[in-house]
Amino acid sequence: MSFIELSASISVSLIGLSILIIFIRLVIGPSIEDRIVALDLLSANAIAFIAVYSIQSMTTTFLDVGVILALLTFLGTVAFASYLERSTRK
Repeated sequence: MSFIELSASISVSLIGLSILIIFIRLVIGPSIEDRIVALDLLSANAIAFIAVYSIQSMTTTFLDVGVILALLTFLGTVAFASYLERSTRK
């Protein structure tokens, strides 16, 4: 087992653990802002998971999925921020 394979395996397990912890925060978050941040962080970890899986499988086709997920996450975060800003003005 090479260094790259070992580090990719460790990275997958650590990213999986962090996704579990973030999901718990998403469920028990006391406010909507906490849940939005947890959802944004969850998608960032999903992008990292996709990147590490792409390295493990030695293919670049999954990186396109990561880029699309990053764009959708950015748009979703901006939409949530806009919604929260409008709701606090009233």
